[in-house]
Amino acid sequence: MEVKSGEIESIGRRVGLLYDERMCKHRTPDGDHHPENPNRIIAIWNNLQNANIPQRCVVLNAKEAEDRYILSVHTENHVNLIRNISSKKFDSRRNKIASKFNSIYFNEGSSESAYLAAGSVLELAERVAKGELNSAFAVVRPPGHHAEQDEAMGFCLYNNVAIAASFLLNEKPELGIKKILIVDWDVHHGNSTQKMFWKDSRVLFFSVHRHEFGTFYPANDDGFYTMIGEGPGAGYNINVPWENGRCGDADYLAVWDHILVPVAKEFDPDMIIISAGFDAAIGDPLGGCRVTPYGYSVMLKKLMDFAQGKILLALEGGYNLDSISNSVLACMDVLLEDKPINGSSEAYPFESTWRVIQAVRHKLSAFWPALAEELPIKLTSQKALPRPMISSSDSEDDETPHVSENLVAAVQDVIEPLLKLKVEDSHAQLVSEPTPWRLELSKVEVWYATFGSNMWKPRFLCYIEGGQVEGMIKPCSGSMDRTPPKEILWKTFPHRLFFGYESTRTWGPGGSAFMNPESNSEDRTYMCLYRITLEQFNDVLFNENGLGIDMNSPLFDMTDLNCVTIKGSMCLELLKKGRYQNVVYMGKECDIPLLTMTCPLSDVESFKSGKLPLRAPCIKYANTLIKGLVEGKQFSEEEAMAYIQEASTKPL
Repeated sequence: MEVKSGEIESIGRRVGLLYDERMCKHRTPDGDHHPENPNRIIAIWNNLQNANIPQRCVVLNAKEAEDRYILSVHTENHVNLIRNISSKKFDSRRNKIASKFNSIYFNEGSSESAYLAAGSVLELAERVAKGELNSAFAVVRPPGHHAEQDEAMGFCLYNNVAIAASFLLNEKPELGIKKILIVDWDVHHGNSTQKMFWKDSRVLFFSVHRHEFGTFYPANDDGFYTMIGEGPGAGYNINVPWENGRCGDADYLAVWDHILVPVAKEFDPDMIIISAGFDAAIGDPLGGCRVTPYGYSVMLKKLMDFAQGKILLALEGGYNLDSISNSVLACMDVLLEDKPINGSSEAYPFESTWRVIQAVRHKLSAFWPALAEELPIKLTSQKALPRPMISSSDSEDDETPHVSENLVAAVQDVIEPLLKLKVEDSHAQLVSEPTPWRLELSKVEVWYATFGSNMWKPRFLCYIEGGQVEGMIKPCSGSMDRTPPKEILWKTFPHRLFFGYESTRTWGPGGSAFMNPESNSEDRTYMCLYRITLEQFNDVLFNENGLGIDMNSPLFDMTDLNCVTIKGSMCLELLKKGRYQNVVYMGKECDIPLLTMTCPLSDVESFKSGKLPLRAPCIKYANTLIKGLVEGKQFSEEEAMAYIQEASTKPL
């Protein structure tokens, strides 16, 4: 239904805008905080109203999608579940059902919200296709691009964009929409949309996203640049996988200029649908990238040159309320075409951005001649200065950087020293004059007790000497002090070994090893003990918590060491959300303190309750543990496999 909210000038563009507060009914069942919450679309709508945007648009109310259109991309079982999950008969089972999915919650309003979101995108798509609207923006939730054919996933219940695209191509051929370009600029890969049009040459699917070699959500290989489609759809699936976070306007615009725009010219779409997630925006707690409202406006403006400006944007992710509100407003200004785009981007792309761009162009050049030409060295040599990288976690519901505000502030203190460092060897080890804390802690010895992949000496030496072993996704830079361990011992401790989380940065999909900080006489964990310095222990802490930087101060100093020997364990303030933030004192060996690092007790409770996932390790990771146990002469290979299997399957 069309709602007249203001006088629309006859000479202006007819831009559709859809928002409906009924989509706010989908919320966490117990009122717990969740990044995908109703405030997202409320903030966007309030910001648009304050800028008088609705008065210049054709404002529409939401309408629910029909099952027959949803079934074009989802299975009947999935549709039946989403249709009925909010009914009373599911009251007692709803939370348990949600726990079986990846990053999903349900409540009494989930069904209606999912149907309204899908129906709204479909409605606007049809109106743009008919020419009733020049373009449109659907301010909808829940988002959709992760929702698989047969299951909800990653905050998404129905794939709203895929439903709309399928509707235009298969149900409304008379509208003349024969080719659709779907651009997914959400910071996460649009795994579901890719699969739904994998073999379809009528849809050119383009996704630019953080990937980090399959360790960033959804943590698989689907988003790699080698995934180009199959059969008739070969070449019509384009992935641009960032190798790191902090990508900003310069990186995205380079991808537009050297991949997306040239291919779009050749493809010549009849309509463009954008999976408009704004979690790559600067300040987003999950995305870790730096796109500004100006960047989004330029990205959209470049696409307005195609399909006669027939563009539909459908909201996906974005979890910083200010960022998404201002980014959507910038996009609306572009759609309305009544303001010049103000701003500039003087920065250069990262070196890794050029590397990815060239890899994508090479892979797809056989399908798109515009990508065959080599980019000039003069262009690709324009690179951003390296910045200290802070990793984020591996699942969408826990991707906040594993650092506190104090650490973020401390990063600024090391930028200047880092720029002055020199490269020492093939692992790009950064070498500088030792800082005072390193000199002090290099004189203190500790035993580092490890229960995970570091039990295998070659793997542990990656943290000391740099490099990588088979199965690791990328090499370690090593410790500032590369002296190998002075001594290696093995001991068992009355603690429980288990595996949790969906994936790891080092090994990809699969759980990583943890030790329950609380002892239990019925449990037994085998641990390899390395006699190293407290300085090296700090570097292991950095690496285990995904921090690829050297600090001006240690994570764990002499005061902390004295404290932990009294308290038994301590969670480090600078690693508030790190997976291995908890340093545990295990006693002494030869009068030298024995330390390990694991998750806090609160995480153990979350693993027990199902709030955090328990997952078996991937094969390559498990094999590394087995090698450590066998070469350490603790088990035969069969016994080691049984030990890992029991730790993976035994309930906490």
